[in-house]
Amino acid sequence: MTQITGIQRLDKTIQPVSGVGDNWHMSWAADDKQYVGLCDGRGWADLPGYTGQDYNSNLYRISGQAPQHTFERVPGYPALESIYPPTPAHPKSYSRYYGFGLLALDHAIYHFMSTPKTPFGAPGNAFAGVKLIYSVDDGQTWHNQDGGPLVWEAWEARSRDNMLFFMEPDETFSLLTVLQMGQNYSANTDGYVYLYAPNGSREGTMNQLALLRVPRDSIRERARYEYFVARQPDGGARWSADLGQRGAVYGFPSGWVNYAIGDPHGGHPYAWQPSVAYNPALGCYMMFNWGIGVGEDGDWFKKPSYLGFYTAPRPWGPWSQVHADTAWTPGGDLGARCYQPQISPKWIAADGKSFWMVWTNFRLVGNQRPYYAFNCQKVAILTA
Repeated sequence: MTQITGIQRLDKTIQPVSGVGDNWHMSWAADDKQYVGLCDGRGWADLPGYTGQDYNSNLYRISGQAPQHTFERVPGYPALESIYPPTPAHPKSYSRYYGFGLLALDHAIYHFMSTPKTPFGAPGNAFAGVKLIYSVDDGQTWHNQDGGPLVWEAWEARSRDNMLFFMEPDETFSLLTVLQMGQNYSANTDGYVYLYAPNGSREGTMNQLALLRVPRDSIRERARYEYFVARQPDGGARWSADLGQRGAVYGFPSGWVNYAIGDPHGGHPYAWQPSVAYNPALGCYMMFNWGIGVGEDGDWFKKPSYLGFYTAPRPWGPWSQVHADTAWTPGGDLGARCYQPQISPKWIAADGKSFWMVWTNFRLVGNQRPYYAFNCQKVAILTA
């Protein structure tokens, strides 16, 4: 494994923002396109089928290499409309399911949809579980985890019977990230799919990194999931089918989880959801992770976010931090309020020495958020 000593974000490569939405989890499919999830947005106005409707979740394909990439909507995706503000006919039809973790594998697409306890704005709210939906025909038709027709369960109908995870201890595994391993997961050699998540939803657990694995042919079977417990002296890992035995893969700095209970935004903790991808040329795993810029009142996005970059020889580590920004300000913009840094799995250079990152910026300009969109720039990898 080549020793990575740091990264350099190349501000001159920052591209004009496009689309409207956030989070942008990606996976590189067998057809050479990247699938990318959108949350809370309208997407791209110049694409066929655009209506101006806001969606809690939608799905797109990306063709080509940055910066000449193009987008197209996945027409069969059951885009989840956001009806906000609520109406008497739809009192709870917003913020139900958010598409985060994404995996394109053998013409199947798996989308891990995070669900909060209640609609956003409730005191003490937090993400509390994950609904898994999937397609086996490149996104043309979609199903619930049990193989039946897709159903968006109402708030009161959600349970451990129809969710992959729901109201687990500390609300762990409610924000899933899929380890990306090349086109169609081709760099994987052990037959497992790996998923990361914050270990909870409060300071002290949200800044811990949890890990699970599942055989690639059993992603829909919760009973086949195994949870990382600890690293072994020989560099391997100990796993358990008991979620209660889970351990932490890594611990991130404290002070970057919002906690303003009672505030409609700060009361919904949201931080430390990583992006992890394998770099085959350098033979290592790379991770971006971020902490939210918390104000003195505990509210979110009151200052620039924390950005860290980490490397490891195995999915479970040991992870080494090689870069830290305590004020993540792309292009020197001190007003930046960035989050969800994503490593594009297709846009890793053949020699492994650079890649493109994607993020969202909650930057307010006047009364608009023009950077609440697809932001991207090139990142150089520094080696010994």
